Amino acid sequence: MLSPTTASEERIQKMIQQATKDLPVDPKNYTEKALRTIEPDATDAKIADTLIKQALENIDEANTAWTYVASRIYLQELYRQAGENRNYDPAARRYGDFYGLLTTLTEKGIYNSQLLDVYSKEEIDLLAQHIEPERDFLFNYLGLYTLATRYLATDHAKNTYELPQERWMVIAMHLMQEEPAAGRTGLVLEAYWALSKLYMTVATPTLTNAGKTHGQLSSCFIDTVDDSLQSIYDSNTDIAKLSKNGGGIGVYMGKIRGRGSSIKGFKGMSGGVVPWIKQLNNTAVSVDQLGTRKGAVAIYLDVWHTDIEPFLDLKLNNGDERWRAHDIFTGVTLPDLFMEQVEARGDWFLFDPHEVQQVMGYSLEDFYDEEKGDGEWRRKYQECVESEQLSKRKVPAINIMKRIMKSQLESGTPFMFYRDEVNRHNTNPHEGMIYCSNLCTEITQNQSPSEFIEEFMENEGTLVKRYKPGDYVVCNLSSINLGKAMPDDVLERLIKIQVRMLDNVIDINTLPIMQARLTNQKYRAIGLGTFGWHHLLARKQMKWETEEAVEFADELYEKISYLTIKNSMELSKEKGSYPVFEGSRWSDGTYFEQKGYTDKKWTALRDGVMAHGMRNGYLMAVAPNSSTSMIAGSTASIDPVFRPFYNEEKKDFKIPFTAPDLDHHTYEIYRRSAYILDQRWSVRQNAARQRHIDQSISFNFYVPNTIRASVLLDVHLQAWREGLKTTYYVRSTANDVEECEWCES
Repeated sequence: MLSPTTASEERIQKMIQQATKDLPVDPKNYTEKALRTIEPDATDAKIADTLIKQALENIDEANTAWTYVASRIYLQELYRQAGENRNYDPAARRYGDFYGLLTTLTEKGIYNSQLLDVYSKEEIDLLAQHIEPERDFLFNYLGLYTLATRYLATDHAKNTYELPQERWMVIAMHLMQEEPAAGRTGLVLEAYWALSKLYMTVATPTLTNAGKTHGQLSSCFIDTVDDSLQSIYDSNTDIAKLSKNGGGIGVYMGKIRGRGSSIKGFKGMSGGVVPWIKQLNNTAVSVDQLGTRKGAVAIYLDVWHTDIEPFLDLKLNNGDERWRAHDIFTGVTLPDLFMEQVEARGDWFLFDPHEVQQVMGYSLEDFYDEEKGDGEWRRKYQECVESEQLSKRKVPAINIMKRIMKSQLESGTPFMFYRDEVNRHNTNPHEGMIYCSNLCTEITQNQSPSEFIEEFMENEGTLVKRYKPGDYVVCNLSSINLGKAMPDDVLERLIKIQVRMLDNVIDINTLPIMQARLTNQKYRAIGLGTFGWHHLLARKQMKWETEEAVEFADELYEKISYLTIKNSMELSKEKGSYPVFEGSRWSDGTYFEQKGYTDKKWTALRDGVMAHGMRNGYLMAVAPNSSTSMIAGSTASIDPVFRPFYNEEKKDFKIPFTAPDLDHHTYEIYRRSAYILDQRWSVRQNAARQRHIDQSISFNFYVPNTIRASVLLDVHLQAWREGLKTTYYVRSTANDVEECEWCES
C-alpha cells in the first residue's frame, strides 16, 4: 500500500504529465517545485490551485505555452468537479452523459425545459456523440477561466455541472430550436463546429443565457426619449427592465428641452437634461445585471443643444457634484457643419429644441445633410441662426471641441457620433432617422420615441395605457475570430451558419420591452462583427503602420461584407424578407451604388438582392469584444494589444497574458502596441473597413494624457474627413509612452 506522501506525489506527477504533453515546455523544475511545496495531504482542489499558480508564474514573452499548462490543470479540476456532481468517473471519460446533464439542470430550474421538449432523446444522444473534448485544449488559461467562472451553467449553489463543449452545444441547440426538424441536427452541428473551434463567438448575453431559464440574448438597446414627463419616466422604467436582464443601453435625449426653457408657457421653468440624466445614472447603479455587473447606460446629446456645455462636464472629477453623473457614459452627435466650423475656427450656435419646435415648426434633429457639404440640416440650422424670434447663444466652435477633448482625456468620453455620415448610409431611410448610437458605438439603426396616446379603464376595473410604439433599437451580435478563421480559410462556411444563428436570435429572444420586440421583428437587424485583427496581422507578418495593412483591411472586409449580404439574401429566399424591405436601399440597389460595388460579382449579388430580398435590414457591426475575445484566445475587436506581455486585471483576478501566438516571428508586430502606434494609421484602416460595414465600429483612440490638444484635434478631424461614423473611447494613459513619436508631430 502506498503511503499518503507517495500517493500524493504520484497524483501530482500524473497531473503535470497530462498537462505538459506535447507542449514546448520543460516540466522538470516545475515538477520539482510542485513536489517541494505541495503538502502530502493536500486536496485535489488545492493541488490544482497550486499547480495553476506555479504554471502562471512561468509565463513571459519567451515562455508563452505555460498558459496552456495552467489551462489543462484547470480543465482536470473542472472535469473532477463535474464528475463528482454528476456521478461519473472523469478518469474514464472527461465528459458525462449529456442527456443526463440536460435533465438534471432542467429539474433544478437552470435550463429551460424547451431543450428537452424540442429535441428527442435520440437527437440529444446523437449530438452528444459529436462533442469533442479535445477542443477544450484550444483554450488558454485566461479564456478558460473567464468562460468557467462567468458563463458555464452551475446549480444555484455554484457547483460545476456544465463543461465547455456542453456550453457550445447548448448554445447551438438553443439557437436552432425553431428550425425544421428534418435539417435541424445538421445545423446544430454546424453551429457547434463554429463555436467549439473558436472561429466565432456569440454576444455575452447569448453566451450567458442561451438554454437557461432567465435573461435575454441581445447585447444592446437604443431608446429615444421624447420631450414629455411621460416619455422621460417611461424611458427610465424601460431602461431598468433591460438593465435587469443584461442589456446595455444607448439613450438619445436631444429632444428634451434645455435648462431655462418654458413649461406650459411659463418661461425659465425647465431644469434641462442634466436632472433627468442624473436620474438615469441612479437607475444604472441601482438596477444591476443579476449581480454580475452594474447597469451600463450611454446618453447622447446634439452639439447644438443649449445644454451641451454642462453635458460635456458631467463626468469631470472637479466642480459642483450636483452637476455630475459619474456612472453613465456620454456621447455627442455631430453634424458635418460643426466639424467644418471647428476646422475654420468659426462660430457655433446653441438652441433649445423645444423653442425651435415652437417657433420654427420643425425639429433640427429630424434632418441631416444628404450630401457632404450640402443638405437640409444645414439649411434648417441657418434658418434658426437667422430667425429673430428664436433665442440662441453663440460660442466659438473650437471652444466646444476643447471641452469635448478635455472630458475625453479625463474620462474617456464623450463618444463621437457623426450623424450626417451615419444617415447618408442608412439602409432604411424610408422608415426613419438615426439620432445616436448605442453603448459601444457600433450600432446605427432607425429610432423614434414611443408616443403615449391615452389611459382608460376597461371592463372589470383594468387600467389600460395605450401607446404608439416607436423604433426601440435592438442589437443582436456575434463576431468572427479573424486570428483563427482566416488562417484556416473557413469564412464562407462560417458566415453561412453565423448569419442563420444571428437571425434565429430574433425569433427566440425574450425581450422585456414590447416596442423592442416589435422593432426587432420589423428590421430583423443583426450585427455580424470581427475581432482578432492585430492577431491576424501578426500571423501574416504584416506591420500595422503600413499601406499593406490598410489595403488588407479593405479587401478582407469587402469579402466579409459580400458573404454576409449573400447569406442574408439566401435566408430571405428560404424564410422571407424583413417586413420593411420594400423602399430600402437594398430593394432598389442604391446600397451597392453608394459603396461603389460595380464589378460582375457584386452586380450579380445586387440583382439577387433586388429579386429575392434580404432577411435582415441591418447586417454588420464591429463590437468591442473584450471578454469574448479573451475566451477565444485572440485580440479584442479591431484594436491593437496593450503590450505583448501584461497582467489582465479584473475585480476578481490578475492573470499574466501574452499576445496570441507570440514568438520571435510575431514579437515585432506586437511590439508596436496600442500606446505606441500612430493613431492616424488606425484611422486609415478603420476608414477602409467602414466602407464595407453598413452600421459602425467600436473604434478607440489610444493616446498619452500629455498629448497636445492640436494633435488630438487633428486625429478627430481625420476620422470625420475619412468617413468614420463613430469613435468610441479616447483611452489615455498617465504613464510616459515609449516611442510615441507621432504624438509630438
